[in-house]
This record gives sequence, structure tokens and C-alpha cells, in this order.
Amino acid sequence: MKAFLLAAGRGTRLGPLGRQTPKCLLPVGGKPLLGRWFDLLAEHGVTRVLTNTHHLAEQVRDYLADVGAPVEVELAHEEELLGSAGTLRRNRGFVAGEETFLVIYADNASTVDLGALVAAHRPGATATLGLFRVPDPECRGVIELDPDGAVVSFEEKPEQPKSDLAWAGILVGTPALLDAIPEEVPCDLGYDVLPRLVGQMRAIEVTGYHRDVGTSESYEQARADLAGLEEGT
Repeated sequence: MKAFLLAAGRGTRLGPLGRQTPKCLLPVGGKPLLGRWFDLLAEHGVTRVLTNTHHLAEQVRDYLADVGAPVEVELAHEEELLGSAGTLRRNRGFVAGEETFLVIYADNASTVDLGALVAAHRPGATATLGLFRVPDPECRGVIELDPDGAVVSFEEKPEQPKSDLAWAGILVGTPALLDAIPEEVPCDLGYDVLPRLVGQMRAIEVTGYHRDVGTSESYEQARADLAGLEEGT
């Protein structure tokens, strides 16, 4: 299986830390987020990964050259940020001939069971989303499901959230998902693509630890959480 590991964010909400280090290289539990994702993807049978770069891209290249990865990695540099969906559209040749593939936002600290997400995908679904419960759904892409796990609503950062289930920045994609991406640049999955696919997608709540590290506070919390979890194993 192949995966898009989206890692080109500027890290502006991280303040000085984000200006010095790409978000994807922030260390959590003794290893950069990017390395943690490579390990998790390899553990679940992914063999090839496309990672996009933009901010401080040379650091990402140097990291891969120095430590290698347990998967084959292709870097796709973006002089101008394309947005999460724009990256998929430009690089759809990477998954040519694949019935399914993974899309992962790299700016999350995570131990989720990707195998369960892949197993939950059903033929005919345009995508299958990984969800997690959050205390601040107004800041997330909020999902409603029917009893069979079909997505019946998707709203990015709603003023009045209909649930506390949020998209985790993880999905199983298909060629039909790529076909649904508009030509605009930048183009974002959460704002510009997934809401228009309501009724065509499935979703499950993922198991394991999962936290966005977009702010310095969230990053420090993730470091503490994972240090505690891994000390207890």
C-alpha cells in the first residue's frame, strides 16, 4: 500500500519553534514526528510514501539522508503551498493503478491503528475517514455518522458543532476522491473536498493516542503524553 504523508505546513502557530524547525521534524518520544509516522506506516504494511515539503525543506531532506526510513520515500517540494488536496491532485500519478491509498497529516502525534481503518473501508466508498473525539469541535472538521458508519455531514470549524467527533487528518482514499478535487490552488481537503462528498464516505473512530501538535501548548502536551505512555509499556 502507498501513502501520502502531508508535511509542508509552515508551523506559524508554533512561534519561534516553528520558525526554526519544520513541524514534521519536531521530536516526540525521542523521535521526529516524521520518523514516527514512517515507523507506523511500515508497521501497517505501507511500502512507499510521498511526503511534500515547503518550509525549511532542506532540513527534511537532510533528515532522510542521515537516518533513512523503513519505507521508500519520495519527496515532492512545493515552492507555493498547494493545500492538502492540491498536493494529492498534483501527485496523483504516485498512486496510479492503486484502488486505495492512505492520506496522513504529519503534524499529529499518533499511535492509531491504521490497519483497522484500512479494514473498515468498503468497496464503493469514495473515502474512509479516521475520527477521534475532541473537547473543542468548533476548531475541527466535525463529522456526523449514521448507524452504519456512513458520513451524513462534514463541517469544518462549525460555530455550533453537531458532535464531538472530528476528522483526525487520516483517511483511506480512492481514485474517486482524487477526481473530486477542484482545480483551485491552494485547495484543502477539509474545506474544499470532503464536505462535497457527504453520502459517499464512511468513517470510524480510531483507537490509540492521537493529538494535533499545531501549537506550542499542544506540542508540549503530546510530548508529555507519549513519554508517559511509552514509559508504561
